[in-house]
Amino acid sequence: MRPHPEWGEAVHAEVILRQGETVTSEELIAQTRTRLDGYKAPKSLVFVDELPTSVVGKVLRRQVREKYWQGTLRKIS
Repeated sequence: MRPHPEWGEAVHAEVILRQGETVTSEELIAQTRTRLDGYKAPKSLVFVDELPTSVVGKVLRRQVREKYWQGTLRKIS
C-alpha cells in the first residue's frame, strides 16, 4: 500500500520480472484486473531487481511499504 490523498491508501505492487520476460506496467495491471476485484488490483506498479526478504525467504512487506510512507504524518501499522 502507498499513501493516497483521497482514500488514505492505494494498492501498489513491486514486481520482479523473470529473466528474458517483458511486460509493461499497464499490461500487468490490466491482467490483474481480470483476476481480482477492482479494489484489490494495484493502482500503480514498479519493477524492481529484488525485494527485501527474511532469513526464511518471506518478503518483508513492512520494509517495502516504509519507503513510500517516509515524510508522511500517518505511519503504517
